[in-house]
Amino acid sequence: MSNTADLENRVVQYCQDLIRFDTTNFGNAKSNGEIKAAEYVGNILNELNIDYKIVGPDKQRCSVVAIIEGTDKKLPGVVLHGHLDVVPVEKEKWSKPAFEAIIDKNMIWGRGAVDMKNGNAMILASLYKLINNGWKPKRTISLIFFADEEAGGLFGSHYVTKNYPEYFENATEAIGEVGGFSHTLSNGVRLYLIETAQKGLAWMKLTAKGTAGHGSMTNNDNAINKISTAITNLSSHKFPITIKDSVRGLLEETAIAHGMIFDENDPEKVVALLGTLAKLVSATLSDTANPTMLTAGYKVNVIPGEATAYVDGRFLPGNSETFLKEIKAVVGKDISVEAETLDVALEAPFKSGIVESMVNALSIEDPAAKVVPYMLSGGTDAKAMSKFGIKGYGFTPLLLPNDLDFTSLFHGHDERIPISSLQFGARTMHRFIKDL
Repeated sequence: MSNTADLENRVVQYCQDLIRFDTTNFGNAKSNGEIKAAEYVGNILNELNIDYKIVGPDKQRCSVVAIIEGTDKKLPGVVLHGHLDVVPVEKEKWSKPAFEAIIDKNMIWGRGAVDMKNGNAMILASLYKLINNGWKPKRTISLIFFADEEAGGLFGSHYVTKNYPEYFENATEAIGEVGGFSHTLSNGVRLYLIETAQKGLAWMKLTAKGTAGHGSMTNNDNAINKISTAITNLSSHKFPITIKDSVRGLLEETAIAHGMIFDENDPEKVVALLGTLAKLVSATLSDTANPTMLTAGYKVNVIPGEATAYVDGRFLPGNSETFLKEIKAVVGKDISVEAETLDVALEAPFKSGIVESMVNALSIEDPAAKVVPYMLSGGTDAKAMSKFGIKGYGFTPLLLPNDLDFTSLFHGHDERIPISSLQFGARTMHRFIKDL
């Protein structure tokens, strides 16, 4: 058996086992619960003699927290974190069962295979091998597996950071999901994207008031007309382009790889060279606001007195003060704007010791690796930890097939992960954690 065979077999088994726990998070406090997955993680930690707690606001919405003491107390701590919940599934649109973790075409299929039970499996398999070989970290590691990430973290990361702040004391960085994956350009250059930034979150409720009346009569104060106009104005609004450091680093390296010079006045020219990544990266050039739900009326012949729309707003680091003001100006004074969920935007330095460790681990496993920063258009549990001054990074490393549209698998149908990519991730994660 090769030196890494147990690690590679274990990460596949852990990933399959975790997928088979249906931890669907429907939002609005509705969930199947993360408890079974949390207990599974706890059993692995128990095998490794790592003291842990299962915590949460109730017996179903559970996170796992643990500390692995470092040997050098002068060094700052680091957080390794993942989340146990997944988004809902439209079963009829899947070609395979979403919670059976079937292996087919050398891939594991199932909800969470990409987001992010693969990353949890990498961390757990790496720790299993390291600790059983007598390893001890130099830095103290806070090991956290959160509930409720997919619905904003109220019952997960925000609950844990509020009620168990001792698990984050002295930590300076947090390492989580959606980073370290490969993307091969059309000319064969292989980039690995480290998430060093993420947009802020503003989930907004827009409300229009009007005069209720009979549907057969003239009505110049129709709430549906007002909300429709507001949404049309918002959809056609162009937010100003602002190139943040994390985005500039990715686009400059992409331009260099194609023998070009990055023109900040025409960023989309380089974004187009990113192929399947273009949609994600384009969204990090500016603030965005996408209408996602509409509600109005209760009967076809009644003009309602109120209409509402829900908008998923995402703002760049530094734009938290101006974003809501701009939204209000675009939709007009007759529309009330309420940010029902509001969370911070983040940006961490790419040039840092922790990133150097990521680069070293990737370069050993893939000497062709070209490591670059990028900004996530969504968000992660790193937001909740930022209140402690902790810098968040995304690093769940994967060497992906060139023809796999990876980013479309996040929350998509037929979510799946190549076994070879998962095993690469485990080897790379093992090297990275070993260096902590």
